Amino acid sequence: MKTEAHRMGHWIFTEEHEMFRKTVRRFIEKEVSPHVEKWERDGEVPRSLYKRFGELGYLGIRYPKKYGGSEMDLISAAVFSEEMAKCGASGVGSSIGAHTGIAMTNILNFGNEEQKEKYLVPGIKGEKVAALGITEPNAGSDVSSIQTTARKEGDYYILNGSKTFITNGVNSDYVVVAAKTRDEPVHRNVSLFIVDKDLEGFTVGKNLKKLGWRSSDTGLLFFDDVKVPKENLIGEENKGFKYIMSNFQWERISMALGSIGLAEKAFEETINYAKTRKQFGQPISEFQVIRHKLVDMALDIEKAKNMTYRALYLYQKGENAVKETTMAKVYACEMVNRVTDEGLQIHGGAGYMMEYPIQRYWRDARIQSIGGGTTQIMNEILVKQLGIVN
Repeated sequence: MKTEAHRMGHWIFTEEHEMFRKTVRRFIEKEVSPHVEKWERDGEVPRSLYKRFGELGYLGIRYPKKYGGSEMDLISAAVFSEEMAKCGASGVGSSIGAHTGIAMTNILNFGNEEQKEKYLVPGIKGEKVAALGITEPNAGSDVSSIQTTARKEGDYYILNGSKTFITNGVNSDYVVVAAKTRDEPVHRNVSLFIVDKDLEGFTVGKNLKKLGWRSSDTGLLFFDDVKVPKENLIGEENKGFKYIMSNFQWERISMALGSIGLAEKAFEETINYAKTRKQFGQPISEFQVIRHKLVDMALDIEKAKNMTYRALYLYQKGENAVKETTMAKVYACEMVNRVTDEGLQIHGGAGYMMEYPIQRYWRDARIQSIGGGTTQIMNEILVKQLGIVN
């Protein structure tokens, strides 16, 4: 059942975008959603899924045709992000997104032609899976405090350190790793490297157990005197911090879009439940308190949509949209927590049972205001963007 909220369009999406949305949605409903329960139990998505996404061109939406990409626009990528979030398990979208949106993007934007041929081409086909290794046990939102080091020796960089909470960290073929290549100055001492999993001294810890996103593998990575060939340096030495920051606007938009998609999924299923669940001789949707809760959920989603789509519009025009993308990330990622929580409340006792997917939406939503920079870190960025402090 489709609700009025799902029929509301937005001017940023053209007819072609909506046709693409329908195509992606049919694929997800047919080939992804039926399997999410198994993938949640397995703690990972199968390698065959990447290949299937690659066959359909979904791993290369924003990538040039010369590397096997579809070379579609940013709005199409946004449509894909929204629809992926509706598959029923956010871990699936996070695995695909980590591969295409935050790991390979660094190679596309800053890598050389040899790196692009070697890593982007098989990545877009789904033959190689990528991960981004930045977060460490003592360095989360503060990227400048990472402790992993890369010391140049002849034709190699000697990599030492560790990374944690790395999406695709267990099953990826290579990791784009951030490491310090000198002590000072801060923000100009980090470099990015492509580190293949088969290099000696590179070990992967266990697949971490998580509250949500259970269908994505999340790993601990350890580097013990790993010899990384100098040709695996991405871009220029000590420019890594700048490279990482440059993709944060899109990452924030992506998280906002994912929050919207998940909230819409939860909203739709909550309406359906409220219309079929009877108490005191009538569907609970007939009670004013429930009806008003549903209206509040719809309003919250709509506000997040408009804030996010404005940020998306400015970003795709090439404008500096740090303020708008950060606001969208804050609002949408807090919104999805509110909406899924209300959805679970309306489900009552059933919502607390694992048989009902609303509990998974609620669990999956919780990371949104943490990952990609916590709401509190985003607020500190906004304090400066708004001129509250210098």
